[in-house]
Amino acid sequence: MQRRIIIVTAVHPPAAPYLPDAYKSLCEQVLPEGWDWQWLIQEDGTSNDVAPYVPDDARVSFRQGRPGRAGMARTIALARADGEFVKVLDADDMLPPGALARDLAVLTADPTIGWTTSRVLDLLPDGSTVGFDQDPEEGPIERGAVLDHWKAHDYRAQVHPATLFVRRDLLLALGGWMALPASEDTGLLMALSAVSRGWFTPEVGLLYRKWPGQATGQAAHSDAEERDARMAVIESRAQSLAQLGWAYPTEA
Repeated sequence: MQRRIIIVTAVHPPAAPYLPDAYKSLCEQVLPEGWDWQWLIQEDGTSNDVAPYVPDDARVSFRQGRPGRAGMARTIALARADGEFVKVLDADDMLPPGALARDLAVLTADPTIGWTTSRVLDLLPDGSTVGFDQDPEEGPIERGAVLDHWKAHDYRAQVHPATLFVRRDLLLALGGWMALPASEDTGLLMALSAVSRGWFTPEVGLLYRKWPGQATGQAAHSDAEERDARMAVIESRAQSLAQLGWAYPTEA
């Protein structure tokens, strides 16, 4: 296992022009001595429109595959992941300086923490940013806390799944991202909450770009019938995991 952080990005043609911004934000990350990152870019499909935006860097690996939405693209990219930790980075988002080092510091310091999340700023088209005014306190998030909050607040979590930094073995044990048309990252976050402790970092860990072409801004994402179905299966899966009694880390 290499001492590297695996960055996983699913991309489709409309978001491809933002890849250079994401790459720039990765290049600005400073990691402890002996650590590096590898960026796995997986196109959700086989177009000719993404490759021109993929950086020419030995740390960047680009593949294509049958379309199946973001969750499938991220999960199949894990076949190329040989690091201990996995960081999510959507193609149209950016990491502020220091984000990776802060995530890494938490998980290397405490083996009982399975994953981290951090503060998010929405990046608006005019360049301004907007934050979330209900962030939790800095520190550990106990097992089940995110799931409980999500169920009690109309399926809205107090932490953002797009900021996830997670142990690779735990991610694989849960099967990667859920096979859903949307909310696949929320499904993973709820599963993680059901079986492991997490952490919240109050420093900004992600610039979440808002733009007309993003998947969460499309009408289909808000379809009530589909949303209800997504939330139902996410909740059922997380509750089933919690009831099974398996937890990370496992007891000796």
